[in-house]
Amino acid sequence: MTQPPDGLPIYRVLTGPDDASFCHKVSDALKLGYQLHGAPALTFNGKDVIVAQAVTWPGAQNGARD
Repeated sequence: MTQPPDGLPIYRVLTGPDDASFCHKVSDALKLGYQLHGAPALTFNGKDVIVAQAVTWPGAQNGARD
């Protein structure tokens, strides 16, 4: 597959509270074929730890465009 399914973009930033739901969101993207891009970022909003993880479609790092 040269493009992500369902019209998804080649670059995505997944965000959410640091919980099982976020882990499933990242796992689902990996199952689709996305690859992790860089390390996750963490912040604290006064109540919860919020995580951000970028994922890219294979080939996107080489200049591919959707």
